[in-house]
Amino acid sequence: MDEKKEPSQSLFTWVCPRCRQQLAPENDGYRCHADDLFFSFRDGIWRFLLPERATYFAPFIEQYETVRSDEGWGSDQADHYRALPFADSSGRQKAIWRIRAKSFETLLSEVIRPLATGVKRPLKALDLGSGNGWLSYQLVKQGHQVAAVDLITNAMDGLGAFIHYDLTYTSVQAEFDRLPVDGGQADLVIYNGALHYSTNYQQTLEEGLRVLRSDGRLVIVDSPIYRDSGSGETMVQERQRHFASRYEFAQQALPNMGYLTFGQLDELASILGLQWSYLKPAYGLRWASRHWFARLRRHREPATFLVIVGQLA
Repeated sequence: MDEKKEPSQSLFTWVCPRCRQQLAPENDGYRCHADDLFFSFRDGIWRFLLPERATYFAPFIEQYETVRSDEGWGSDQADHYRALPFADSSGRQKAIWRIRAKSFETLLSEVIRPLATGVKRPLKALDLGSGNGWLSYQLVKQGHQVAAVDLITNAMDGLGAFIHYDLTYTSVQAEFDRLPVDGGQADLVIYNGALHYSTNYQQTLEEGLRVLRSDGRLVIVDSPIYRDSGSGETMVQERQRHFASRYEFAQQALPNMGYLTFGQLDELASILGLQWSYLKPAYGLRWASRHWFARLRRHREPATFLVIVGQLA
């Protein structure tokens, strides 16, 4: 598609991610007069990452892009992106995309369509951890309005991948804990395979709830969940050892949580006044048998992946 041009009327009312005051339009961006900050629209992406946070995240972004490039994510073919999550033309991540396709089908049938029917209008959604934008694209195909939010901006595996799509959504470089969105505007806040990158789940979800309408839905998709936190810690250690040996990373650049437990989710629900619904996609018999085989072989508990839907109690 042609170079992305932002619509004359923005999907959301933008606020400063530092002070949360509404921003004033200025040239090709917005100005926060209180903090004397300018946020630009550059290369088709709104740049709402604060200067000091850009410095903070730079090592993580470098590590993340190194790993993803080595693992073969992305393509130079538009059809590859438009077919996601239902087909992976590269053939390199088929197992992961099969899981995401099932998660998306559950999200669409049991959350998005009923919510849209209830409000009788297109939904306004935030796709947090949007990556290459596949979920944003699929939601726009359903007639909804979407802002894709991520730290990564490259055109293979980040926000810049919007160039491969034939429909438009809003691309925003920002962090989950400092969203540049005024309060109570989103019908749907989706953590798209991304909540486990948070360094503080309560802070991250509080920010998601801030921008959510009171009758909206907060959704966690494709984050690894364990009953036993020890299994989660073992998984994180295994991953860190792999990264250290293959990429020679001295340490993990961003000390994220890495996984969720059902106990953590119960505690967060109590603190934040949320009610969770746990939706189980049909991943197939082989996937369902993983826990049985793990117990038989005395391996750690394998991760569970659910579509977790939160609404204010």
